Amino acid sequence: MTTREIKIDGMSCGHCEMAVRKELSRLDNVKVKKVKIGEAIVEYDETKVKLETLYNAIQEAGYKVIN
Repeated sequence: MTTREIKIDGMSCGHCEMAVRKELSRLDNVKVKKVKIGEAIVEYDETKVKLETLYNAIQEAGYKVIN
């Protein structure tokens, strides 16, 4: 399992945190460790989940990955 901190642009409130957490939680083989304004920390199996998949989930929530 790999742990990664993903920087996110456009988050400003608890609703933003919840939206990002919800989208990331829908992914198989991904455990959301923490979401706060401006970042998400996730643990995932990189043999089964591509980094791009995580980024796409964040974009689906309406935010932009900045790292």
